[in-house]
Amino acid sequence: MSGVKVLVAAGFGINCQEEMAAAWKAGGADAEVVHLNELFAGTRSLGEFHVFCIPGGFSFGDDLGSGKVLASRLRFRRMPDGRRFFDDLTGFVGNGGFILGVCNGFQVLVKLGLLPNLGGEYEQEVTLAPNDSGIFEDRWVKLSASPDSPQWIRGLEKLELPIRHGEGKLVVRDSRIMQILAEGSLIPLRYADNRFKPTDSYPANPNGSNLQAAGLIDRTGRILGMMPHPEAFLDEMLHPDWGGRRRRKRRGKASKTADGLLFFKALVARIEAGVAEGQRANPSGNSDSHG
Repeated sequence: MSGVKVLVAAGFGINCQEEMAAAWKAGGADAEVVHLNELFAGTRSLGEFHVFCIPGGFSFGDDLGSGKVLASRLRFRRMPDGRRFFDDLTGFVGNGGFILGVCNGFQVLVKLGLLPNLGGEYEQEVTLAPNDSGIFEDRWVKLSASPDSPQWIRGLEKLELPIRHGEGKLVVRDSRIMQILAEGSLIPLRYADNRFKPTDSYPANPNGSNLQAAGLIDRTGRILGMMPHPEAFLDEMLHPDWGGRRRRKRRGKASKTADGLLFFKALVARIEAGVAEGQRANPSGNSDSHG
């Protein structure tokens, strides 16, 4: 196991924390499920970890828009000493920490302004709106990984992963932000057709996202959000075409490792390299991340 330590957030309607922790562990990290109230109370600290991960679920029932209430809780919650938790969170990234948000976690990061954060002021620049189909999409999709955005998923070009969301359509605030995203390397994953070519067409693009975006990465390369669930595909047996994949595998024409597991192995390798290069100080174990 690597020395990468991951905090997997729990509480307030998050419901994929155990699967997410298992995925990080399968990828080689040391993952621990921690209730967000422990962070707010100061009994646990982001400074103990290299990665802060917000899994999927239905935080606060998505009553005011998916992820909106939890994003407000993370932004405005005060710690016992009076400082904002959000200051700890941005300080964590500034100190070289990594953040992953999947599905509801991605919605939270977008509404916190952590993604894409082109202006550097943590203002919301994009949103995740209701799917164009008007229904909750629960199925598998194909994804094309951008070769220009290798920070997290180096070496992965084509992925198949499940989606489970009702509000996954990435909508960009204005044309300037749209242009920056289109021309930059901040879209690590795009919805793709059967040939793994990015597409706007339904059902291959399940929600109608601008720029076919299935995820975003920030300019530091340390914050990643995505709608598909890599933690739900750690074993080939879970794929809906498992039998066909087994036949192709016997003919030497298919991967022997599930795409989700490859994804987490790539993440852990990337983060471990960053830790080794001194991009992130060793977790201190202190309850005060500013200590």
